[in-house]
Amino acid sequence: MDDTGKSAWCRSNGAYLQDLRAWRQSATQALANPWELRASPHQTKQDRRRVRELKRDLQHKNVAMAETAALLVLSKK
Repeated sequence: MDDTGKSAWCRSNGAYLQDLRAWRQSATQALANPWELRASPHQTKQDRRRVRELKRDLQHKNVAMAETAALLVLSKK
């Protein structure tokens, strides 16, 4: 597609030509070296473990906050 056609397509779809060029460049770079950008299996395992720990910690904090709120409501009554 020539620049005139691209400009018309961008106008009809609410995009800018420079955004289209930037998207194409970033997509080309990402597809050129996919192995360099991937996390190692060891790192992925550590990340999953960390997410599990954070979820568990968040659940404990939610329970503690609910208990505190219940005690506060009961103490006011």
